[in-house]
Amino acid sequence: MPNPILEVRDLRVEFPTRRGTLVALDSVSFAIQPGEVLGVVGESGAGKSMTGAAIIGLLEPPGRIAGGQILLEGRRIDNLRYEQMRRIRGREIGAIFQDPLTTLNPLYTVGDQLAETMLTHLPIRPAEAKRRAIEWLELVGIPAAAQRVDSYPHEFSGGMRQRVVIALALCAEPKLIVADEPTTALDVSIQAQIIALLKRLAREKGTAMMLVTHDMGVIAETADRVAVMYAGRIAEIGPVRDVVKAPRHPYTAGLMASIPPLDRRVERLAQIDGAMPRLSAIPQGCAYHPRCPKVFSRCAVDRPELMDAGTTDAACWLHYKSPAHA
Repeated sequence: MPNPILEVRDLRVEFPTRRGTLVALDSVSFAIQPGEVLGVVGESGAGKSMTGAAIIGLLEPPGRIAGGQILLEGRRIDNLRYEQMRRIRGREIGAIFQDPLTTLNPLYTVGDQLAETMLTHLPIRPAEAKRRAIEWLELVGIPAAAQRVDSYPHEFSGGMRQRVVIALALCAEPKLIVADEPTTALDVSIQAQIIALLKRLAREKGTAMMLVTHDMGVIAETADRVAVMYAGRIAEIGPVRDVVKAPRHPYTAGLMASIPPLDRRVERLAQIDGAMPRLSAIPQGCAYHPRCPKVFSRCAVDRPELMDAGTTDAACWLHYKSPAHA
C-alpha cells in the first residue's frame, strides 16, 4: 500500500459554551490513499461537514481541535498557524462547497479567478495561467471555454458554476480534495456528470478525495470506501460495495433500508425511529442505542470502538470477540 495522502488520527473537536463543552467529533480516525475517493455519509448533525472543516482549517469559532492529529503526506497540519494553513489550502488541499456562489467572486471573471489561484500557488507567468485556465474549463466540460473564460459567475448556470468551482479547486493540482455536498443543489442529470468528472479526475491526477454527502446514491456511484458517521463518531467504515450490500452496523442497515428499491414497488419505506441526539445530550454507551432495533444491555453502558466486522469495521458490540475467542 502506498503512504496515505491524508491520515486522521483520533480527531476530537470541541465547542466550549457557558453550559459546558460540547464534543462535536470524538475519536474520528481514517486514511485516504492517492487516487482514492472516501465517501462520508450520515444524517444532518452527524459530523460530516465538521470533519471536512477541521481538515481544511476552517472550523467556525469557538470550535477547536482539542485532540488527535491530521497528517497530510505524513506532515502534521492541525497545529499550524492560520497563515501557514492558508498557504496549504488551495495548493495542497482543494475545497468544493455545496453553493458555488459562496466560492466564486461575482466581481471577477472566472478566468481571472482561476489564473489568480494558479499564480498564487504555482511558479508560472500570467500568460501561462490564462492558457491553463482555458484548459481547466475545457477539462471540467465548459463548452466554448476560450470564450467563456472572460465571463462572470452570474453568466453561468448553476451546474456550470459548480464545474467552475471544481476547476478552481483542482487548478493548483492539490494532493487532497475535500468536497462537501458538491452536487446537492444540482438536478439529477448534472449530478451524474459532476460525479463522473470528480471520479475521473481523482483517478487521472492521483488526487485523494473526501466526499461529504447525505446521499447514498452519490456515494455508491463515486466512492471506493465509505465512512458512516453518527453523533460525531464513525459507526462503520469499509469498501463501499460491502457497506451498501451487507451493512454490519444497525445504523448503516437502517440507512440502506430507507433507500427505495428500483426492482420492486413498496408501499412504505423503512425508517429509523427517533432522531440524532443533540450534542448536549449524547447518551452514555453507544450513541445509537436508544434507536437501535438490536440493542442489548452493554450498549447502554459501554461505548464501542471500531472493531473487525468481516469486510468492514463497525463500532458495534454485536461484533465483539473476547480475547479468549479472538
